[in-house]
Amino acid sequence: MDNAVQQIVERIRAAAADATPLRIRGGGTKDFYGEPPRGEPLDTTALAGITSYEPSELVVTVRAGTPLAELEAALAEKGQCLPFEPPHFGTHGAGTVGGMVAAGLAGPARASVGSVRDYVLGATLVNGRGEVLGFGGQVMKNVAGYDVSRVLAGSLGALGVIAEVSLKVLPVAPAEATLAFACSQADALRLLNEWGGRPLPLNASCWTGHAGEGVLYLRLRGAAAAVEAACAHLGGERQDAAAAAARWLSLRDQRLPWFDAADAREALWRVSVPQTAPVLALDDCGAPLVEWHGAQRWYKAPAAQAASLRAAARAAGGHATLFRLPPSAADADGIARFDALSAPVARIHQALVREFDPHGLFDRTRLLGAG
Repeated sequence: MDNAVQQIVERIRAAAADATPLRIRGGGTKDFYGEPPRGEPLDTTALAGITSYEPSELVVTVRAGTPLAELEAALAEKGQCLPFEPPHFGTHGAGTVGGMVAAGLAGPARASVGSVRDYVLGATLVNGRGEVLGFGGQVMKNVAGYDVSRVLAGSLGALGVIAEVSLKVLPVAPAEATLAFACSQADALRLLNEWGGRPLPLNASCWTGHAGEGVLYLRLRGAAAAVEAACAHLGGERQDAAAAAARWLSLRDQRLPWFDAADAREALWRVSVPQTAPVLALDDCGAPLVEWHGAQRWYKAPAAQAASLRAAARAAGGHATLFRLPPSAADADGIARFDALSAPVARIHQALVREFDPHGLFDRTRLLGAG
Protein backbone atom coordinates (compact mmCIF):
# COMPACT_ATOMS: atom_id res chain seq x y z
CA MET A 1 0.00 0.00 0.00
CA ASP A 2 1.53 3.31 -1.05
CA ASN A 3 1.71 6.40 1.15
CA ALA A 4 -1.23 8.28 -0.40
CA VAL A 5 -3.61 5.34 0.02
CA GLN A 6 -2.30 4.73 3.54
CA GLN A 7 -3.08 8.33 4.48
CA ILE A 8 -6.63 7.92 3.18
CA VAL A 9 -7.04 4.72 5.19
CA GLU A 10 -5.75 6.38 8.36
CA ARG A 11 -8.03 9.39 7.86
CA ILE A 12 -11.05 7.12 7.43
CA ARG A 13 -10.24 5.05 10.50
CA ALA A 14 -9.67 8.17 12.61
CA ALA A 15 -12.96 9.66 11.41
CA ALA A 16 -14.75 6.40 12.19
CA ALA A 17 -13.32 6.39 15.72
CA ASP A 18 -14.50 9.98 16.27
CA ALA A 19 -17.82 9.49 14.40
CA THR A 20 -16.82 12.37 12.11
CA PRO A 21 -18.74 12.32 8.81
CA LEU A 22 -16.69 12.74 5.64
CA ARG A 23 -17.44 13.96 2.13
CA ILE A 24 -15.09 12.82 -0.59
CA ARG A 25 -13.81 15.63 -2.79
CA GLY A 26 -11.43 15.82 -5.73
CA GLY A 27 -11.38 19.00 -7.80
CA GLY A 28 -14.74 20.19 -6.46
CA THR A 29 -16.09 20.91 -9.96
CA LYS A 30 -19.31 19.01 -9.25
CA ASP A 31 -20.07 20.28 -5.76
CA PHE A 32 -23.35 21.62 -7.16
CA TYR A 33 -24.57 18.15 -8.21
CA GLY A 34 -26.90 16.17 -5.96
CA GLU A 35 -28.06 17.15 -2.50
CA PRO A 36 -25.81 19.69 -0.71
CA PRO A 37 -22.58 17.94 0.41
CA ARG A 38 -22.15 17.28 4.13
CA GLY A 39 -19.21 16.37 6.35
CA GLU A 40 -15.54 17.25 6.49
CA PRO A 41 -13.82 17.22 3.08
CA LEU A 42 -11.64 14.20 2.36
CA ASP A 43 -9.24 15.35 -0.34
CA THR A 44 -8.29 12.76 -2.96
CA THR A 45 -5.96 14.85 -5.12
CA ALA A 46 -2.86 13.18 -3.64
CA LEU A 47 -3.98 9.96 -5.36
CA ALA A 48 -2.54 11.12 -8.68
CA GLY A 49 -0.85 9.57 -11.66
CA ILE A 50 -1.38 7.10 -14.50
CA THR A 51 -0.41 3.69 -13.14
CA SER A 52 -0.52 1.72 -16.36
CA TYR A 53 -1.37 2.47 -19.97
CA GLU A 54 -1.41 -0.10 -22.75
CA PRO A 55 -2.52 1.64 -25.96
CA SER A 56 -2.50 -1.61 -27.91
CA GLU A 57 -4.86 -3.15 -25.33
CA LEU A 58 -7.09 -0.04 -25.16
CA VAL A 59 -6.83 0.01 -21.35
CA VAL A 60 -5.58 2.67 -18.94
CA THR A 61 -5.30 2.39 -15.16
CA VAL A 62 -5.24 5.73 -13.37
CA ARG A 63 -5.41 6.97 -9.79
CA ALA A 64 -8.55 8.79 -8.78
CA GLY A 65 -7.04 12.18 -7.99
CA THR A 66 -5.45 12.51 -11.42
CA PRO A 67 -6.72 15.58 -13.30
CA LEU A 68 -9.11 14.52 -16.02
CA ALA A 69 -7.38 16.89 -18.46
CA GLU A 70 -4.06 15.13 -17.79
CA LEU A 71 -5.54 11.73 -18.61
CA GLU A 72 -7.19 12.98 -21.79
CA ALA A 73 -3.93 14.60 -22.93
CA ALA A 74 -2.05 11.31 -22.44
CA LEU A 75 -4.68 9.44 -24.44
CA ALA A 76 -4.67 12.05 -27.21
CA GLU A 77 -0.91 11.57 -27.70
CA LYS A 78 -1.70 7.99 -28.71
CA GLY A 79 -4.70 8.90 -30.83
CA GLN A 80 -7.16 7.59 -28.24
CA CYS A 81 -9.93 9.05 -26.08
CA LEU A 82 -12.70 8.56 -23.54
CA PRO A 83 -15.59 8.19 -26.02
CA PHE A 84 -18.31 9.18 -23.55
CA GLU A 85 -16.90 12.72 -23.36
CA PRO A 86 -17.00 13.45 -19.61
CA PRO A 87 -17.87 17.10 -18.93
CA HIS A 88 -15.29 19.53 -17.56
CA PHE A 89 -17.13 21.86 -15.22
CA GLY A 90 -15.44 24.72 -13.39
CA THR A 91 -11.83 25.74 -13.93
CA HIS A 92 -10.13 23.88 -16.76
CA GLY A 93 -8.11 20.98 -15.44
CA ALA A 94 -9.64 20.97 -11.96
CA GLY A 95 -11.88 17.91 -12.40
CA THR A 96 -10.45 14.51 -11.44
CA VAL A 97 -10.84 10.99 -12.77
CA GLY A 98 -12.40 9.84 -9.49
CA GLY A 99 -14.95 12.64 -9.69
CA MET A 100 -15.72 11.68 -13.27
CA VAL A 101 -16.58 8.12 -12.19
CA ALA A 102 -18.35 9.08 -8.97
CA ALA A 103 -20.60 11.58 -10.77
CA GLY A 104 -21.23 9.26 -13.72
CA LEU A 105 -21.91 12.16 -16.10
CA ALA A 106 -21.30 11.87 -19.84
CA GLY A 107 -21.26 14.30 -22.73
CA PRO A 108 -22.94 14.65 -26.14
CA ALA A 109 -21.91 11.22 -27.50
CA ARG A 110 -23.48 9.28 -24.61
CA ALA A 111 -26.51 7.98 -26.56
CA SER A 112 -24.32 6.49 -29.27
CA VAL A 113 -21.26 5.21 -27.42
CA GLY A 114 -22.49 4.39 -23.90
CA SER A 115 -22.11 5.82 -20.41
CA VAL A 116 -19.21 6.09 -17.97
CA ARG A 117 -20.00 2.75 -16.35
CA ASP A 118 -19.73 0.99 -19.74
CA TYR A 119 -16.02 1.83 -19.79
CA VAL A 120 -15.11 0.98 -16.18
CA LEU A 121 -13.23 -2.34 -16.10
CA GLY A 122 -12.02 -2.39 -12.52
CA ALA A 123 -11.48 -0.25 -9.44
CA THR A 124 -9.76 -0.07 -6.08
CA LEU A 125 -11.98 1.25 -3.29
CA VAL A 126 -11.39 2.19 0.35
CA ASN A 127 -14.64 1.43 2.19
CA GLY A 128 -16.11 2.81 5.41
CA ARG A 129 -14.09 0.36 7.52
CA GLY A 130 -10.82 1.60 6.05
CA GLU A 131 -10.38 -1.61 4.03
CA VAL A 132 -8.74 -1.48 0.59
CA LEU A 133 -10.84 -3.56 -1.82
CA GLY A 134 -10.19 -4.46 -5.45
CA PHE A 135 -12.89 -5.19 -8.01
CA GLY A 136 -12.83 -6.18 -11.66
CA GLY A 137 -9.62 -6.01 -13.63
CA GLN A 138 -8.14 -4.76 -16.87
CA VAL A 139 -10.20 -6.92 -19.23
CA MET A 140 -13.93 -7.28 -19.83
CA LYS A 141 -15.33 -10.44 -18.24
CA ASN A 142 -18.79 -11.88 -17.72
CA VAL A 143 -19.23 -12.72 -14.04
CA ALA A 144 -22.12 -13.53 -11.74
CA GLY A 145 -23.30 -11.08 -9.10
CA TYR A 146 -22.77 -7.33 -8.84
CA ASP A 147 -20.17 -5.68 -11.02
CA VAL A 148 -19.04 -3.45 -8.16
CA SER A 149 -16.55 -1.43 -10.18
CA ARG A 150 -19.39 -0.28 -12.43
CA VAL A 151 -21.73 0.33 -9.51
CA LEU A 152 -19.28 3.03 -8.43
CA ALA A 153 -20.23 5.09 -11.50
CA GLY A 154 -22.75 7.65 -10.29
CA SER A 155 -22.45 6.67 -6.62
CA LEU A 156 -21.32 10.19 -5.58
CA GLY A 157 -18.95 8.85 -2.95
CA ALA A 158 -21.63 6.99 -0.97
CA LEU A 159 -19.79 3.65 -1.16
CA GLY A 160 -16.26 4.79 -0.37
CA VAL A 161 -13.13 6.44 -1.76
CA ILE A 162 -12.26 5.44 -5.31
CA ALA A 163 -8.47 5.09 -5.17
CA GLU A 164 -7.79 3.78 -8.66
CA VAL A 165 -9.78 2.83 -11.73
CA SER A 166 -9.11 0.88 -14.94
CA LEU A 167 -10.88 2.25 -18.01
CA LYS A 168 -11.49 1.00 -21.52
CA VAL A 169 -10.49 3.62 -24.12
CA LEU A 170 -11.03 3.78 -27.88
CA PRO A 171 -9.20 5.21 -30.88
CA VAL A 172 -10.25 8.68 -32.04
CA ALA A 173 -12.62 8.34 -35.00
CA PRO A 174 -10.82 8.88 -38.34
CA ALA A 175 -13.51 11.22 -39.67
CA GLU A 176 -16.12 13.62 -38.31
CA ALA A 177 -18.69 16.04 -39.71
CA THR A 178 -21.49 18.18 -38.26
CA LEU A 179 -24.67 18.95 -40.17
CA ALA A 180 -27.32 21.56 -39.31
CA PHE A 181 -31.03 21.31 -40.11
CA ALA A 182 -33.63 24.06 -39.60
CA CYS A 183 -36.64 22.39 -37.95
CA SER A 184 -39.04 22.41 -35.00
CA GLN A 185 -38.49 20.31 -31.89
CA ALA A 186 -41.15 17.83 -33.03
CA ASP A 187 -39.54 17.48 -36.44
CA ALA A 188 -36.10 17.08 -34.86
CA LEU A 189 -37.37 14.22 -32.68
CA ARG A 190 -39.03 12.60 -35.69
CA LEU A 191 -35.88 12.86 -37.79
CA LEU A 192 -33.64 11.48 -35.04
CA ASN A 193 -35.98 8.55 -34.51
CA GLU A 194 -36.00 7.86 -38.26
CA TRP A 195 -32.23 8.15 -38.63
CA GLY A 196 -31.68 5.93 -35.61
CA GLY A 197 -33.13 3.02 -37.54
CA ARG A 198 -30.65 3.40 -40.40
CA PRO A 199 -26.99 2.29 -40.64
CA LEU A 200 -25.63 5.82 -40.18
CA PRO A 201 -22.54 6.84 -38.15
CA LEU A 202 -24.59 8.97 -35.73
CA ASN A 203 -22.56 10.18 -32.77
CA ALA A 204 -24.26 13.20 -31.15
CA SER A 205 -27.19 15.56 -31.65
CA CYS A 206 -28.41 18.85 -30.24
CA TRP A 207 -31.59 20.83 -30.90
CA THR A 208 -32.23 24.35 -29.64
CA GLY A 209 -34.85 26.90 -30.55
CA HIS A 210 -38.49 27.72 -29.93
CA ALA A 211 -41.60 25.56 -30.16
CA GLY A 212 -42.09 26.22 -33.87
CA GLU A 213 -38.54 26.75 -35.10
CA GLY A 214 -34.98 25.90 -34.23
CA VAL A 215 -31.82 24.15 -35.41
CA LEU A 216 -30.84 20.51 -35.09
CA TYR A 217 -27.09 19.85 -35.09
CA LEU A 218 -26.05 16.31 -35.94
CA ARG A 219 -22.52 14.99 -35.48
CA LEU A 220 -21.33 12.04 -37.53
CA ARG A 221 -18.21 10.06 -36.62
CA GLY A 222 -16.60 6.98 -38.08
CA ALA A 223 -14.81 5.81 -41.18
CA ALA A 224 -14.27 8.59 -43.72
CA ALA A 225 -16.29 6.83 -46.42
CA ALA A 226 -19.22 6.26 -44.04
CA VAL A 227 -19.23 9.88 -42.86
CA GLU A 228 -19.09 11.29 -46.39
CA ALA A 229 -21.83 8.94 -47.60
CA ALA A 230 -24.05 9.96 -44.66
CA CYS A 231 -23.49 13.66 -45.38
CA ALA A 232 -24.52 13.17 -49.00
CA HIS A 233 -27.57 11.14 -47.98
CA LEU A 234 -28.84 13.36 -45.16
CA GLY A 235 -28.26 16.77 -46.68
CA GLY A 236 -28.39 19.67 -44.26
CA GLU A 237 -25.81 22.42 -43.98
CA ARG A 238 -22.31 21.18 -43.28
CA GLN A 239 -20.61 23.17 -40.52
CA ASP A 240 -17.07 24.46 -40.35
CA ALA A 241 -15.07 21.76 -38.56
CA ALA A 242 -13.31 24.04 -36.05
CA ALA A 243 -16.47 25.97 -35.18
CA ALA A 244 -18.44 22.74 -34.79
CA ALA A 245 -15.81 21.20 -32.52
CA ALA A 246 -15.89 24.29 -30.30
CA ARG A 247 -19.67 24.14 -30.16
CA TRP A 248 -19.71 20.49 -29.09
CA LEU A 249 -17.15 21.22 -26.36
CA SER A 250 -19.31 24.10 -25.15
CA LEU A 251 -22.32 21.80 -25.07
CA ARG A 252 -20.35 19.21 -23.10
CA ASP A 253 -19.35 21.76 -20.48
CA GLN A 254 -22.68 23.66 -20.49
CA ARG A 255 -21.09 26.85 -21.81
CA LEU A 256 -23.49 27.37 -24.71
CA PRO A 257 -25.51 30.62 -24.48
CA TRP A 258 -28.67 28.55 -23.89
CA PHE A 259 -27.39 27.54 -20.43
CA ASP A 260 -27.11 31.17 -19.30
CA ALA A 261 -30.51 31.59 -17.65
CA ALA A 262 -32.05 34.98 -18.31
CA ASP A 263 -34.00 34.74 -15.06
CA ALA A 264 -31.88 34.39 -11.91
CA ARG A 265 -34.69 32.35 -10.35
CA GLU A 266 -34.51 29.59 -12.95
CA ALA A 267 -32.90 26.27 -12.11
CA LEU A 268 -31.45 23.85 -14.66
CA TRP A 269 -33.47 20.65 -14.97
CA ARG A 270 -32.27 17.47 -16.61
CA VAL A 271 -35.14 15.38 -17.98
CA SER A 272 -34.26 11.82 -19.02
CA VAL A 273 -36.82 10.07 -21.23
CA PRO A 274 -36.84 7.40 -23.95
CA GLN A 275 -35.43 8.67 -27.24
CA THR A 276 -38.81 8.11 -28.89
CA ALA A 277 -40.74 10.27 -26.38
CA PRO A 278 -42.70 13.11 -28.03
CA VAL A 279 -42.45 16.80 -27.18
CA LEU A 280 -43.30 17.09 -23.48
CA ALA A 281 -46.39 19.03 -22.43
CA LEU A 282 -44.65 21.67 -20.32
CA ASP A 283 -46.44 24.90 -21.16
CA ASP A 284 -44.92 26.75 -18.19
CA CYS A 285 -41.36 26.13 -19.43
CA GLY A 286 -39.55 27.50 -22.43
CA ALA A 287 -38.29 25.28 -25.22
CA PRO A 288 -35.66 22.81 -24.01
CA LEU A 289 -32.21 21.99 -25.28
CA VAL A 290 -32.49 18.42 -26.58
CA GLU A 291 -29.56 16.05 -26.94
CA TRP A 292 -28.75 12.32 -26.85
CA HIS A 293 -31.04 11.82 -29.88
CA GLY A 294 -34.03 12.92 -27.78
CA ALA A 295 -33.20 11.07 -24.55
CA GLN A 296 -31.84 14.03 -22.58
CA ARG A 297 -33.75 17.31 -22.46
CA TRP A 298 -32.61 20.33 -20.49
CA TYR A 299 -35.18 22.81 -19.17
CA LYS A 300 -34.82 26.11 -17.35
CA ALA A 301 -37.57 26.58 -14.77
CA PRO A 302 -37.95 27.61 -11.12
CA ALA A 303 -37.37 24.82 -8.63
CA ALA A 304 -40.97 25.26 -7.50
CA GLN A 305 -42.09 23.67 -10.78
CA ALA A 306 -40.67 20.32 -9.68
CA ALA A 307 -44.08 18.59 -9.54
CA SER A 308 -45.10 19.47 -13.11
CA LEU A 309 -41.69 18.67 -14.57
CA ARG A 310 -41.49 15.32 -12.83
CA ALA A 311 -45.06 14.43 -13.73
CA ALA A 312 -44.38 15.13 -17.41
CA ALA A 313 -41.17 13.11 -17.31
CA ARG A 314 -42.88 10.13 -15.65
CA ALA A 315 -45.76 10.26 -18.13
CA ALA A 316 -43.15 9.87 -20.89
CA GLY A 317 -41.44 6.98 -19.11
CA GLY A 318 -38.56 8.94 -17.59
CA HIS A 319 -37.53 11.10 -14.65
CA ALA A 320 -36.35 14.65 -13.89
CA THR A 321 -33.30 15.82 -11.92
CA LEU A 322 -32.86 19.25 -10.37
CA PHE A 323 -29.37 19.50 -11.85
CA ARG A 324 -28.20 22.96 -10.90
CA LEU A 325 -29.73 25.66 -8.71
CA PRO A 326 -29.68 29.38 -9.57
CA PRO A 327 -27.80 31.88 -7.38
CA SER A 328 -31.09 32.77 -5.70
CA ALA A 329 -32.55 29.42 -4.64
CA ALA A 330 -34.91 30.31 -1.82
CA ASP A 331 -37.73 28.36 -3.47
CA ALA A 332 -35.71 25.09 -3.54
CA ASP A 333 -36.09 24.21 0.15
CA GLY A 334 -37.53 20.73 0.54
CA ILE A 335 -37.30 19.88 -3.18
CA ALA A 336 -35.26 16.73 -3.83
CA ARG A 337 -32.53 17.02 -6.40
CA PHE A 338 -33.09 13.48 -7.69
CA ASP A 339 -36.47 12.01 -8.57
CA ALA A 340 -37.83 9.38 -6.19
CA LEU A 341 -36.67 5.82 -6.81
CA SER A 342 -39.07 2.91 -6.95
CA ALA A 343 -39.28 1.01 -3.66
CA PRO A 344 -37.34 -2.08 -4.91
CA VAL A 345 -34.54 0.04 -6.41
CA ALA A 346 -34.35 2.21 -3.28
CA ARG A 347 -33.91 -0.92 -1.14
CA ILE A 348 -31.03 -2.07 -3.35
CA HIS A 349 -29.37 1.35 -3.06
CA GLN A 350 -29.69 1.37 0.73
CA ALA A 351 -28.42 -2.22 1.05
CA LEU A 352 -25.33 -1.49 -1.05
CA VAL A 353 -24.52 1.64 0.95
CA ARG A 354 -24.89 -0.22 4.26
CA GLU A 355 -22.64 -3.02 3.03
CA PHE A 356 -19.78 -0.73 2.06
CA ASP A 357 -20.26 1.93 4.75
CA PRO A 358 -22.13 0.32 7.65
CA HIS A 359 -21.48 3.18 10.08
CA GLY A 360 -22.61 5.95 7.75
CA LEU A 361 -19.18 7.60 7.65
CA PHE A 362 -19.43 8.88 4.07
CA ASP A 363 -21.98 11.43 2.94
CA ARG A 364 -24.83 9.32 1.58
CA THR A 365 -27.49 12.04 1.67
CA ARG A 366 -25.95 13.66 -1.41
CA LEU A 367 -27.13 10.66 -3.44
CA LEU A 368 -30.02 9.23 -1.42
CA GLY A 369 -31.40 12.31 0.33
CA ALA A 370 -32.18 12.71 4.01
CA GLY A 371 -34.74 9.91 3.95
